[in-house]
Amino acid sequence: MSTASKPTSETFWFHAIPTAVLDAARSGGVDARGVPVERIVAEGRDPLRCCLRGAEPGESLILFGYEPPLPATPYREIGAVLAHAEPCAGPASTTSYPADWCARPQVFRAYDRRGWIHDATRLYDGRDAERVLAEMFADPDVERVHSRNITWGCYMFTITRTA
Repeated sequence: MSTASKPTSETFWFHAIPTAVLDAARSGGVDARGVPVERIVAEGRDPLRCCLRGAEPGESLILFGYEPPLPATPYREIGAVLAHAEPCAGPASTTSYPADWCARPQVFRAYDRRGWIHDATRLYDGRDAERVLAEMFADPDVERVHSRNITWGCYMFTITRTA
């Protein structure tokens, strides 16, 4: 499963959790903190960070702590995420916004090259994600954006420029 592919004419890459991290959680049974991975059954629409879609009811999932990629700074954190319990095909696309999440409001948290939260951080209302991201990345100091769940604050995926 690939977590990023070479884009064609698109502006952004949408990164799922790296395959190596998923494989380690699945096979090792512990997360980034050394806490046991929990195995659960999807209720439906659970946000999967391995393939960037909503889960179907009854799918086998793992719940584990994940540390999104950032330099070592006070803003680096570990939070709970869901993924398929077994390897999957990965995202349908890594060069377009995840279709299952297009209408889902999110916090787009911008970071600079140091890994510090940047003022470009925005509340995304679920409309025209790529326009909002283009506005954020218009600031050359924005290196990456983490999409996060509004209610729970959970990490969803990372967005970076293609160039």
